[in-house]
Amino acid sequence: MSANLDIIKLSNAQIAWRAAQDIEDGAYVNLGIGFPEMVAKFQPEGREAVFHTENGVLGFGPAPAPGDEDWDLINAGKKAITLKPGSAFFHHADSFAMVRGGHLDVAILGAYQVAQNGDLANWSTGKGGVPAVGGAMDLVHGAKRVAVITDHVTKKGDPKLVQACTMPLTGVGCVTRVYTSLAVVDVEGGHFVLREKLPQISFADLQAVTGGELNTDGPVADLAVPEL
Repeated sequence: MSANLDIIKLSNAQIAWRAAQDIEDGAYVNLGIGFPEMVAKFQPEGREAVFHTENGVLGFGPAPAPGDEDWDLINAGKKAITLKPGSAFFHHADSFAMVRGGHLDVAILGAYQVAQNGDLANWSTGKGGVPAVGGAMDLVHGAKRVAVITDHVTKKGDPKLVQACTMPLTGVGCVTRVYTSLAVVDVEGGHFVLREKLPQISFADLQAVTGGELNTDGPVADLAVPEL
């Protein structure tokens, strides 16, 4: 491979920034625990998403300054949050009724694997794995659009975009777009369709670290992000 992935790949913050650019103004959004929570930091100027968390808050704001936390106000990842004007609290069951009722516009989740038909695996019962799927199974089938943010490969260098998932499935055919450390890839008609890639990596090198076949249906744009 001609490109050194560790040198050219995007940081987690840059991946989160790119995903945030596609969130529509006024969209109701759920962010997965961990890395996806970072997306909330990068809302584009002039747009405002309404963030939902499974434990029962709608319309929460950014994290408080260190020392100003109110630990009665947390998100599903047990991280401190602030409240915006109009924020609402509700029962856990009502929160999932919102999810299952199709009231969320976007869910942005992490992943272990995404298959070329849109299957998602983002939980594991193995060593070091989260011992439960949490609300992800509800989110992937309740949200109108499901996006994934992830490194393009595992720490061992194995592809995370694959022909078929080998890990426990969170959802079947649910992912529509993947934002990785190297590219932006859509899932359409059971195929990966490359939309953007880092200019430093060739199509051939990108395909070499992708488990499923990458397709194109027009020009592939450069994946351009700010320094963060």
